[in-house]
Amino acid sequence: MNYPTSLSPLKENVKIWILVGYEIFSKEGPKGLKVEVLAKKVGKNKSSFYHHFADLEVFTEYLLNYHLERAIIIAEEERNCQNIIPELIQVLIQNKQDLLFNRQLRVHRENPFFEDCFEKASEEIGEAILEVWSKFLGLSENPQSALSVLKLGLENFYLQITEENLNYQWLKNYLQEFQKMVKGIQKR
Repeated sequence: MNYPTSLSPLKENVKIWILVGYEIFSKEGPKGLKVEVLAKKVGKNKSSFYHHFADLEVFTEYLLNYHLERAIIIAEEERNCQNIIPELIQVLIQNKQDLLFNRQLRVHRENPFFEDCFEKASEEIGEAILEVWSKFLGLSENPQSALSVLKLGLENFYLQITEENLNYQWLKNYLQEFQKMVKGIQKR
């Protein structure tokens, strides 16, 4: 799949379709992407959708590209975090919709395009937080182990998050439990 270029040069009337589609996909996954629903939420008719995107497959390519752009932006925000609690958690909460979009990619990764996008976005994010994550887990001297634990943690994380539970307290508890588990294993 060739991902389209950046959303920046796109016309505003095209961007609104993508932003609405991104929100729907984040909540409902690919099954929620129906032209009728999109058109209603955007306040346009279905022919306007087809004028801009031709079909849902092309539209989905735009969504995946937008998600990868968002992953780069979020990774930069995460790279600036000095600690997991509270800084990284705040970045995650501010980008809740993006996390939920990534979750949908993970859940529906039988689609090779979703799998590819999920892997690229996760790699971008993983690289950005590895240093602070290693420090948080007490694995600064062993970044390869920290990376392995991060991959395992992300897999579990995306299976557990929902729109309802993705909040500061849940994230803090989740991360502290993860930290406790790793420290318990290190003592053995």
